Amino acid sequence: MRALAAVLLVWPGVALAMESLVATRAIPARSVLQPEDIAVVAAAIPGALSDPAEAVGQATRRVIYPGRPILAADLGPPVMVARNARVRLEFRRGGLAIAADGRALDEGAMGEAIRVMALGSRAVLQGIVAGEGLILVQEGPCAGC
Repeated sequence: MRALAAVLLVWPGVALAMESLVATRAIPARSVLQPEDIAVVAAAIPGALSDPAEAVGQATRRVIYPGRPILAADLGPPVMVARNARVRLEFRRGGLAIAADGRALDEGAMGEAIRVMALGSRAVLQGIVAGEGLILVQEGPCAGC
């Protein structure tokens, strides 16, 4: 008789012992996750993150209750500019830099495009969030504003 060898196939990146992240407390919407907000459990929860590094520093999009899984869909980059906040508008081209005061018409995270209004002229422009309260204005008026 021929001996049959048992073969175990493991896909790359798939671990045998699955872990998932859960909330340790009630985390309000728009909160930035800290290490103490999450716990790792030995369970394969569909859609839940498994690496704490993927969650820490991200903002919650909705309330996450204690013991509930932390899903990738529930997290996003933290908001750097709130809607209606006063912001500094900067236009840069070559060696030229122009700055003005403005008001954010949308909220945005780092690198996102948002609409802003220049307070002096009341012109609506589009810019990229470059930091807390800082918008880099793009050339030309806001398309579709």
